[in-house]
Amino acid sequence: MTAIATSGLRISRVDYRNPAHADALVFLLDAYARDPAGGGQPLSDFAKTHLVQALAGRPQAFSVLAFDSALPVGLVNCIEGFSTFACRPLVNVHDVVVLASHRGRRVGELMLAAVETIARERGACKLTLEVLQGNAPAIKLYERIGFAGYQLDPALGSAQFLQKWLG
Repeated sequence: MTAIATSGLRISRVDYRNPAHADALVFLLDAYARDPAGGGQPLSDFAKTHLVQALAGRPQAFSVLAFDSALPVGLVNCIEGFSTFACRPLVNVHDVVVLASHRGRRVGELMLAAVETIARERGACKLTLEVLQGNAPAIKLYERIGFAGYQLDPALGSAQFLQKWLG
């Protein structure tokens, strides 16, 4: 995928070997981590130092950046998984970051369109993501571009996202 430029924004797939991309990725993910929606705590020094190299070492990972001129303003990190029912890859949208200064300007929508293009190139059957219930603007965006909660059988209710920390 090549860079997409629109409305003064440039959307690019991350080249993890590019120092400018690496710096932008860490800067934006740290900004997200510090936001209440990201937990309110900065990234650890370990994560800041090793994250880009760790992502680069995982062929199932890819990221997309948004720049306003030279300023990084948005990031999406994705991890490819696998749907056993479809016997095809799926792409989990793991992080979606848009700086407060650029929210409401469709930066997230443009980045997620690029993610969808990459996912289709990988043969993915679907995109998945998680979002906090109180993040109404993000939910509105996701629903507007086609994301929806899911259930396999209405009698069993909607799927829930759970976690268990391993230390």
